[in-house]
Amino acid sequence: MRIGFDTDIYLQKQAKHIEERIEQFGGKLYLEFGGKLFDDFHASRVLPGFAPDAKMQMLKKLADKAEVVIVINADDIEEGKVRGDLGITYDQDTLRLIDAFRELEVFVGSVCITCFRDQPAALAFKNKLIGLGIPVFLHYPIKGYPSDIDHVISDEGYGKNEYIETTRPLVVVTAPGPGSGKMATCLSQLYHEHKRGTNAGYVKYETFPVWNLPLKHPVNLAYEAATANLNDVNMIDPYHLEAYGEIAVNYNRDVEVFPVLSAMFEKLMNSNPYKSPTDMGVNMVGAGIIDDEAVRDAANAEIIRRYYQALAGVKTGIYTKECIEKIELLMKQAKISIDDRKVIKKALDKAEETGHPAVAIELNDGTLVTGKTSALLGSCSAALLNAIKAHAGLEKEVLLISPDVIEPVQRLKTNVMGNRNPRLHADETLIALCISAENDPIAKLAYEQLEKLKGAEAHSTVMLSQVDLDVYRKLGINLTCEPRYQGKKLYHKK
Repeated sequence: MRIGFDTDIYLQKQAKHIEERIEQFGGKLYLEFGGKLFDDFHASRVLPGFAPDAKMQMLKKLADKAEVVIVINADDIEEGKVRGDLGITYDQDTLRLIDAFRELEVFVGSVCITCFRDQPAALAFKNKLIGLGIPVFLHYPIKGYPSDIDHVISDEGYGKNEYIETTRPLVVVTAPGPGSGKMATCLSQLYHEHKRGTNAGYVKYETFPVWNLPLKHPVNLAYEAATANLNDVNMIDPYHLEAYGEIAVNYNRDVEVFPVLSAMFEKLMNSNPYKSPTDMGVNMVGAGIIDDEAVRDAANAEIIRRYYQALAGVKTGIYTKECIEKIELLMKQAKISIDDRKVIKKALDKAEETGHPAVAIELNDGTLVTGKTSALLGSCSAALLNAIKAHAGLEKEVLLISPDVIEPVQRLKTNVMGNRNPRLHADETLIALCISAENDPIAKLAYEQLEKLKGAEAHSTVMLSQVDLDVYRKLGINLTCEPRYQGKKLYHKK
């Protein structure tokens, strides 16, 4: 896997930029963290070499002066909204984030529930947090938000929101995912801070789109593909162009809301410190790119992956056909097609050959291996075993797990647990491999290759179970699936 990004350069320049912003606002700074904070796997895929926890590394440097506020939308709690990359709900992810911050000794001050209207699930989550000793603050829907500025910035608007009590000069506002209300929370706090006589400022910690890359650079197109369900569109920042004569890339929501934000800043602070929405962000990603060709290739690969994610999402009701059409257009702009993803044809050919579902994996050295469906293993499991055999220099025919180990597990699944499918899922296969490795040196050699699968590409000819998806994700394998189920049943276990 070619490295195209230097995280150290990025962190050095980003830290300097943030410190400059802190100095710009003498009293208190609300720093909105966009994108994923701990595990920005999208960034690590499109910018090979980007550390998924780069933002966290940055925050650790400022830990002595920073505290975290986690924002979650009450409607997302009520609807059970799920993070697509982790397969957990937003409320579960909020707890996960708190645990992760605490492990790194970063202070979490509170949780803010936005758009709160006494939704039952949101109310239950609030009570759960309070029971865990976590302070909770409530923000409410505001009529006319954001355009009715006089109402929004009044005692009947932001004034009705609970003031989030903070104790440190740098307040990091983050969330489980987009649409949680991070910006609105920051602006609400500015209103309350200024009413209390505290000088406070606001800035966004951005990653995508990358403002100083071309509008149609694959990295920026990949961001559009990733947010196709949100209707985000990259565009030239007209305010930045007018103010500085410099082309900068931003996205439609920030550009559209900037006149409103500008008026809000003027009403809150008597002047607007920013001449453009791009000014509001701190984004030095472009400075970390050391191999543009490697980054372009990685971003193009991500666009294709997002296309297949959208196809599967339509099948499960998560995405709309409009999302697929948008990503198809992005693929045309990037001059790429599904033929550029080698594992797709390899998997489809194997499925046609065997008449059953198949999985293909492309290793980081370009080697292609496949896995077929058998009486003992699903194709997902078989492909994993064949991939580590290839890394270990073993022939495909080498038996890593004895049927004597697999068959008792199958009997447990079918006779005791009541499962109809006796084939081992990926997690069960790896457990069986681990057991075999205790006494079999060949199995041990293969087992030791698992970490080398990180960054590999895979494709399945059917949609996999959540268990198999999770295993591939944890191994760092970039998986896509054909938008079809293995059987014709309407109900499919996750």
